[in-house]
Amino acid sequence: MAAPLFIMWNGATGALTAPLGALASAATVTPKTMQQLQLGTSKIRIVEWGYHFSTSPTAPVTMELIDTGAVGGTGGTTGIVTPYNDANNVTRTATPGATATCYGPTAEGTITATRLLAATMDLATYFKQQFPLGREPEVAPGNFLRIRVTPSTAAAVSVISYFVWEE
Repeated sequence: MAAPLFIMWNGATGALTAPLGALASAATVTPKTMQQLQLGTSKIRIVEWGYHFSTSPTAPVTMELIDTGAVGGTGGTTGIVTPYNDANNVTRTATPGATATCYGPTAEGTITATRLLAATMDLATYFKQQFPLGREPEVAPGNFLRIRVTPSTAAAVSVISYFVWEE
């Protein structure tokens, strides 16, 4: 039997009546977290992550999938974690809250160490990466998994991002 899978987007997906809206990055060459997942007492394996820009960027944009240890961003909107392969599953891992599992945090927190799990720097309008079975990156209990965007010029970009994980 397959492990339970979950997906989280960087927006309110609980009662969509229109397409999901994109979040804007910083309008400077500064990293901004689009979404983060704070783990509880279980580790996770990342199965897939991806994003798309609402318009084509005019300069390359760096997108990162990172583990920031026990440091998360603050001031976000509580994220919605959705069971991916079984509507009756309940995540054992996600800690809800504006400083825990959230999207669009307004402050990055004081990051002292990161583990870069995947990254891109391109002008494409969309990207998706699936990890081979048995080769998925793992994130330890209590850590934060984040998708972060950094424009290469002082122009904001609007992004919809997601990640899928198994517990």
